[in-house]
Amino acid sequence: MITSVFLPWNWVQRLLPVFSISCCDLITRWEKLVPSEGSYEMDVWPELKNLSGDIISRAAFGSSYEEGRRIFQIQEEQASLIMQDAMSIHIPGLRFLPTKRNNRMKEMEREVRALLEGIISKREKAMRMGEACTNDLLGLLMEFNFKEIQEHGNLKNVGMSIDEVIGECKLFYFAGRETTSILLTWTMLVLSMHSEWQLRAREEVLQVFGKNKPDFNELNQLKIVTMILYEVLRLYPPVFRISRWTYKKIKLGEIFLPPGVELSLPIILLHHSIEFWGDDAQEFKPERFAGGVSKATKNQVTFFPFSWGPRICIGQNFALMVVKMALAMILQRFSFELSPTYCHAPCTVLTLQPQYGAQILLHKL
Repeated sequence: MITSVFLPWNWVQRLLPVFSISCCDLITRWEKLVPSEGSYEMDVWPELKNLSGDIISRAAFGSSYEEGRRIFQIQEEQASLIMQDAMSIHIPGLRFLPTKRNNRMKEMEREVRALLEGIISKREKAMRMGEACTNDLLGLLMEFNFKEIQEHGNLKNVGMSIDEVIGECKLFYFAGRETTSILLTWTMLVLSMHSEWQLRAREEVLQVFGKNKPDFNELNQLKIVTMILYEVLRLYPPVFRISRWTYKKIKLGEIFLPPGVELSLPIILLHHSIEFWGDDAQEFKPERFAGGVSKATKNQVTFFPFSWGPRICIGQNFALMVVKMALAMILQRFSFELSPTYCHAPCTVLTLQPQYGAQILLHKL
């Protein structure tokens, strides 16, 4: 049974036109808002959340983009209700009662299932007619599914159920949208605080592809931008803590742990550790990554914004490519600085967020 599908690098490469469409829409909207002279104040965080949600909707469902966007809108409402429930007093058995919240949750689940089953049904008919799978996430899942069933026949537990497909889409959306938008938000805020690095990043972008739309190979040539993104991920990792469970007896240092023990890995503490990063651990210094991650960490696992090892985030290539594309296109057309209304207050909810928003002043170039 397939429980997770790895997102191959060449798949991310094929999605570059999708990234470009969504980024162009953002740039066009901002150009209408920002005057030719002077500046325009904007909280970029909701803007960038909409951008990453738009990209992920297109990447997940392709030509069924509008239906996919509706699915993600419903899932976002579901997540909000789940968060409200988590923060309220727990009453045993309450989730089984026909309350307004519970009824709404069931209604949303039915709508998501109906929409997804409709999209999948269309894709299955197309596949039976001999049409190739599309390059979106759903097409990738269905291609894996089709190959599994062909290889193993109609054996029980072969292939993915509708619930597993829904689960994969939820994971792709929530993990991708939140981390991508927050990384881009913190990057714009940090570059607003450090104008010299914003200037260096813009010079590199213009040198590599001028005012043209970035392509895959050119994006991979952005060394200064990559250094900046790594340093932002070090100081402001979107996922600030991860948990792992032992599945067998293991030795950790001098300690033996039985199966079923939960381990909490405080990413943000290790990323800010003076012991590992030196006395300037709290400072923004992208040059520490000039020689790559392994040199910056002295080959120790002290930098893992996307986790590490066999459970490393399958979407890290996707997230980094989206952020590089969006940041490059923003740098081509705008300069930006902190607004006087901005209050620097990173806070931990599910991710590391700017508590009072990300207000910046945009200037046209």
